[in-house]
Amino acid sequence: MRRMWPDEFNAIIDDAEEVVLESPAEPGEAPLRRKALKARIAMEDYERIWPLAEMRFRLGEGNFSGKAITLITTNPHYHTWHPKDGGSLEAVSDSGRHYKKDYIVVHFLLDDVRETSPA
Repeated sequence: MRRMWPDEFNAIIDDAEEVVLESPAEPGEAPLRRKALKARIAMEDYERIWPLAEMRFRLGEGNFSGKAITLITTNPHYHTWHPKDGGSLEAVSDSGRHYKKDYIVVHFLLDDVRETSPA
C-alpha cells in the first residue's frame, strides 16, 4: 500500500533540514548511517502529526519529491532522535496580548522510493 504524506502538512517538510543520523555500532562494526529530515515545529503541529508516527509516507511534489519519510517517535534504535524540546517563543500579538508558542524538534527517516515495473 502506498500512503502519501497529507498535503496539509507539507510546510513541515518544506522547512526541514536534511541531516545524516549516525548511531553507534558494536566494536568491529561500521556505524549505522541514515539520511533524515530534522524539523523544528510548533507543538500544535506535532500533536496533529502524532497519529502518523512510525508509518512510512511517500512525498509528492516539493523539495523532497520521490522520497519517503517516517516520523521517529518510539523506535528504540533511534532513541537519540526521538522528539525533543525545541524551546519556546514569547511574543506580543497585534492586539497587545502576550503569548508563548512551544516548539519541538522531530526527525523523519528519509528514503529513496524505487518503483519496480511489472515484468
